[in-house]
Amino acid sequence: MVFQTNINPHFVLFPLMAQGHMIPMMDIARLLARRGVIVSIFTTPKNASRFNSVLSRDVSSGLPIRLVQLHFPSKEAGLPEGCENLDMVASNDLYKIFHAIKLLHKPAEEFFEALTPKPSCIISDFCIPWTAQVAEKHHIPRISFHGFSCFCLHCLYQIHTSKVCESITSESEYFTIPGIPDKIQVTKEQLPAGLSNELKDFGEQVIDADIKSYGVIINTFEELEKAYVREYKKVRNDKVWCIGPVSLCNKDGLDKAQRGNRASINEHHCLKWLDLQQPKSVVYVCFGSLCNLIPSQLVELALAIEDSKKPFVWVIREGSKYQELEKWISEEGFEERTKGRGLIIRGWAPQVLILSHPAIGGFLTHCGWNSTLEGISVGVPMVTWPLFADQFLNEKLVTQVLKIGVSVGAEVPMNWGEEEKTGVLVKKKNIERAICMVMDNDEEESKERRERATKLCEMAKKAVEKGGSSHLDMTLLIQDIMQQSSSKEDVKC
Repeated sequence: MVFQTNINPHFVLFPLMAQGHMIPMMDIARLLARRGVIVSIFTTPKNASRFNSVLSRDVSSGLPIRLVQLHFPSKEAGLPEGCENLDMVASNDLYKIFHAIKLLHKPAEEFFEALTPKPSCIISDFCIPWTAQVAEKHHIPRISFHGFSCFCLHCLYQIHTSKVCESITSESEYFTIPGIPDKIQVTKEQLPAGLSNELKDFGEQVIDADIKSYGVIINTFEELEKAYVREYKKVRNDKVWCIGPVSLCNKDGLDKAQRGNRASINEHHCLKWLDLQQPKSVVYVCFGSLCNLIPSQLVELALAIEDSKKPFVWVIREGSKYQELEKWISEEGFEERTKGRGLIIRGWAPQVLILSHPAIGGFLTHCGWNSTLEGISVGVPMVTWPLFADQFLNEKLVTQVLKIGVSVGAEVPMNWGEEEKTGVLVKKKNIERAICMVMDNDEEESKERRERATKLCEMAKKAVEKGGSSHLDMTLLIQDIMQQSSSKEDVKC
């Protein structure tokens, strides 16, 4: 359904300056615009440049999307000029990015007040709490976007309200999450970490703003985690809209190739290499834009990939942190030894494009929710290796609830700023074992895992089509906001 009224609704989006948050938010913007909603996206120049190609094509095709670019106060926050995204900062400077985001409040509000037509609602990343004040001032709903699954959000809610952690003294002691449909055990340290002292006040503001939000928009589909969607809706007064997988809005090859940023590899070269491989034979290895594994751990990974004898595509982040790994690759002749069956991408990879290729048979992932859902959307079983944040809970969903993945056995998080202290957590043999379990297409257990993944892929595609659960939830969201706007106008009259 495309909404066309005398005044179309106007949604204003505030994504967090981190790829894992921005990418789905841009997809949400495009989905809304395709329904006739006017969309304004508040971001900064460096972040806007990562999405210009895709959004320019949408605007040229007539979609009502516009970017509002704010100067990012890098210097004022103690960051180098032009440092505007979490993937551009050292892990111990994380708090400075959030300080800079706080400084955006006033200039953002000035731009907001000049927008036409008047905004109908705000969809804000939950990590930008001051948008709650903007929404309240202008008497419009603020909808939170966490970038988490319903499973994760409901688990965290149950852990918080039950106070189960208060009786647990050890960070590494496993406990059962109370009040949820499945028996899931985690440790305190596997939960999204508490904030550093510099961010304590900020954390309280985030929680307060989230509680006050009108509702929550979630990148998931109801059929994937039905019991958790049902339970979480009760918690949020039924104002939960599951509209994913949003990555499936990228149907065009160019959109897939340029989603999130311009790829560091020529997509045609990448596809040509994949075309030479057997169906479901390649393992795709990627730890997301904020991977903080230390070089010695990445060497263990490299050796496991090599010893598995499986064809692979391995995405390695760029930056000074990775020079030691690159030195090892060069000196040890890793690339030469794996020539023909391995492709290394340095920098940004066109992930959705790669995962969609029939040669991909497994995905070694950090279990970030975007990556997890992108794997589910194409029916690829996973090798799971969580690092931090919501990723350990996502792993539980993939391996224990959905049963479409095998864990490498990571139990301790890689806390930001403490990576060297944490050291090597997963040995080569455990990584290799998990890869082989997922990629061995002859084993009965592997076949069943792959069949489950294929069924979920089919469900995901149906969910976003007309008549599907996610398509319907998007309609209900827009109708709800239009109803709010209409009621406000009636009161004025």
